[in-house]
Amino acid sequence: MVDWKLFAIGSAFFAGLTAVLAKVGVKDIPSNLATLIRTIVIIVFLCLLVGIRQEWKNPLLLNRRCLIFLVLSGITTGLSWLCYYRALQNGPASIVAPIDKLSLAVAILLSVAFLGEHLNLYQWLGAGLIVAGTFIVILK
Repeated sequence: MVDWKLFAIGSAFFAGLTAVLAKVGVKDIPSNLATLIRTIVIIVFLCLLVGIRQEWKNPLLLNRRCLIFLVLSGITTGLSWLCYYRALQNGPASIVAPIDKLSLAVAILLSVAFLGEHLNLYQWLGAGLIVAGTFIVILK
């Protein structure tokens, strides 16, 4: 089994690459259309992946609570992408991407507040440095 940390590093790498590719891709088309195209590509990709790995299950037979939270997560992802692409269309990727990554600090705070996760001093310091670093990058 591949360690979850390797997938987290992959996520960071591909998210960073996404910012640069999206900035170029959204240059001459409306940001909402760009988001739709991105979403279609993701749907096709995931349909292929789930099919190849034989992971398909009828969503209506899944745990209702899990399904509700996945739907809510999908809605918030969509809203995030719409905001992100609009920001990229009008702002520099080198500034938009770090602001977007404030989502890390939001996720940390929400995981402590609502999931009961506990952070040690170094984790709190790291979260604070993420926020401080973002503000350093965006200040003019």
